[in-house]
Amino acid sequence: MRVPGALAFALAAGLAPGSAPADPMPALTLDGPLIQGGLVLGRAPPGWAVTLDGAPVAARSDGRFALGFGRDHPGAAVLRAAGPDGVIERALRVAVREYATQRLDGLPPRLVSPAAGDLARIRREQAAVDTARAAVSDLDGFRGPFRWPATGPITGVYGSRRVLNGEPRQPHYGIDIAAPEGAPVTAPAAGRVTLAEPDLFFSGGTVILDHGLGVSSSFLHLRDIAVGVGRRLAAGERFAAVGSTGRSTGPHLDWRMNWGAVRLDPQLLAGPMPAPAAP
Repeated sequence: MRVPGALAFALAAGLAPGSAPADPMPALTLDGPLIQGGLVLGRAPPGWAVTLDGAPVAARSDGRFALGFGRDHPGAAVLRAAGPDGVIERALRVAVREYATQRLDGLPPRLVSPAAGDLARIRREQAAVDTARAAVSDLDGFRGPFRWPATGPITGVYGSRRVLNGEPRQPHYGIDIAAPEGAPVTAPAAGRVTLAEPDLFFSGGTVILDHGLGVSSSFLHLRDIAVGVGRRLAAGERFAAVGSTGRSTGPHLDWRMNWGAVRLDPQLLAGPMPAPAAP
């Protein structure tokens, strides 16, 4: 397919803080919010190379790709596409957010300040999590739509600064959903299990689901995990139950999303929490 040298660029109307006028036949499209924590879907001509801030962006054979902006991404980014007919760069404006502070008390001291003997285990488990999140597959669950994997009050939000037992710690990178012990946890979109562990030091029962092109969901503090690595899940399929394992003050699901190592805000994809089902 021949693409004009002046590569057309379009953004979905109303989703970005700043946007360029859409060409009637755009060759490179983006759809999604340009905001810290946001996941953006795009499409380039097949075979074109796409980079974000100089880093390669994986694409499917049909030119579809995904990219994301982390919690502290600067207010600007550079998207570059290169192909046989030329190169184009676009400066993107990324909306910067403000984050609240959340204080949690009453946690076991060892789970806030691990003992020296715990550090090797923590490093080993983190390496396994990083490997699972690094998967880049041709699965198409990344296209969504994404649904809430559990329902209930939201008790923790993406990006909040955490103070645990009075000690400042890393920000929170997920959405905490309070739900009864044993409540079902379902796949927010189709994917393949890349990690299923019943007892990680911090996150307890943990499952990671690969949705394709580096987009993944992580589910923490689970009970009754019913899947293993390699299992394919359909959107809405139940695979575990809400628990209170790992560093937890009560039954809840901590749902996290990543684009590779970039941590995303699940709430931007799932939208408002649905009303609970009638008993």
